[in-house]
Amino acid sequence: MKHKFFVTTPIYYVNDAPHIGHAYTTILADVLARFHRVASDDVFFLTGLDEHGQKVKQAAEKRNLSPQAHCDDLAPRFLNLWQKLDIRYDDFIRTTQERHKKIVQLALQKVYDNGDIYVDEYEGWYSVAEERFITDTEQASGQFRDVKRIKEKNYFFKMSKYQQQLIDYIESHPDFIRPEHRRNEMLGFLRQPLGDLCISRPKARMDWGIEIPFDKDYVTYVWFDALVNYISVPGYGSDDVNFKKWWPVEVHLIGKDILTTHSIYWTTMLFSLGLELPKTIFAHGWWLIGQTKMSKSLGNVVNPLDLVEQYGADAVRFYLMREMVLGQDANFTLDSFIKTYNSDLANDFGNLLNRVGGLIAKNHGGKIPEPGPLTAAEVDIKLQAETLPGKIAHLVDAYQVQEAVVSVVDLVRVLNKYMESQAPWKLAKTDFKAAQRVLYTAAEGLRIATIMLSPVMPQKTAAVLDILGASGTLPVWGQLKSGTVLKSHPPLFPRIELDDQKESLKKEDRP
Repeated sequence: MKHKFFVTTPIYYVNDAPHIGHAYTTILADVLARFHRVASDDVFFLTGLDEHGQKVKQAAEKRNLSPQAHCDDLAPRFLNLWQKLDIRYDDFIRTTQERHKKIVQLALQKVYDNGDIYVDEYEGWYSVAEERFITDTEQASGQFRDVKRIKEKNYFFKMSKYQQQLIDYIESHPDFIRPEHRRNEMLGFLRQPLGDLCISRPKARMDWGIEIPFDKDYVTYVWFDALVNYISVPGYGSDDVNFKKWWPVEVHLIGKDILTTHSIYWTTMLFSLGLELPKTIFAHGWWLIGQTKMSKSLGNVVNPLDLVEQYGADAVRFYLMREMVLGQDANFTLDSFIKTYNSDLANDFGNLLNRVGGLIAKNHGGKIPEPGPLTAAEVDIKLQAETLPGKIAHLVDAYQVQEAVVSVVDLVRVLNKYMESQAPWKLAKTDFKAAQRVLYTAAEGLRIATIMLSPVMPQKTAAVLDILGASGTLPVWGQLKSGTVLKSHPPLFPRIELDDQKESLKKEDRP
């Protein structure tokens, strides 16, 4: 049965230099979208950039540019990276686009008309870095930079009005906030009185934002602006048919640091608008270096472009999906990247392709041999390969992507062990039909494994299927055609020597 699957990433802050944290979330969304496309689902994958706010304006002023020119100059950093990483999004929103701005104003007006916005004078601590008011306790913690005492009139959203409704919803929808410990964290947060949300900034202080429709002297708070992208793009207020098709979203993929804004700010806004809530908000962990969060200020941000230039997009995509269990933190090291690459890709996946292709070329005229009648060994392989698509679909639906990747790797390892135990290079001398049977089984198992790995490594898997003459086939046993001529190819995953690579990196660091 065909289903729809709408997946989003956060819209990234245009001032940031894209790093492995941005890359991970976006690759994860792309991988999920591709798995659903393999299953023939209707898919919509949305990502983009958050371009308003005080920090954008300040950065633009330092460069003697208008805020819009500053954003236009920085946006290609993300667009170029997504192209290099083979990200196949369906839409890329920039919050400075007119199609978005008018929907933000529409949503503001509706929330205002519903009686959920009021004006009040507020005095408190304001963090310029976070672009929000903070409590006395937060100010005393010393964790916030560039803090000022501000007293001004602003507009507030009655977030507190929906506190109990949100608690009831979270408790009755166990899959709404995932993983479970993040759900419990938000329920704990909601046991305290929930304040209202300041959703405006006076133009006299900060004018780089979307004007509030009911007061021309104010722009809206950047989070109210940014979060609305999730409904502005699929057609809220502009295309009812398309909006009904896609909303509610299946999953908002976010980093754990923006869980509160998504699970509390956003959901109460949706309550006020009378819209369904997302089916799942999934907060993944952080990529760490030496148990420290990747941070620009700490100077430990890994540039994914550097990894892609050296190892290719597919190797980077595979590593990131293979090594992080969704919901937990993961530790990045060059050693672990190379060891994973060598073990899973060079030694297992690449080696299987090379052995099967080499033996077919040497002993069978370079053509896929006849499968012949199956023995118990082939029946076991066939069963594991036939059940793999269903197993992976279940894991992907449960957002267990790492386990899905491991399941494919497991099949590849089974195929390598099967080759070792059957030794078709020996069988070719004594039982030619048995050798044909073994090589067909290994090639067909490889084909199915390749298809199921294609969402993670779209380029390399397309190359493997082309080599096998199996482009466009389904992950169903027996689709590989006997007599198909295999294409010659260079090694797809040449092994990386760790010591040589480290020495290479040292040389690159030298002046």
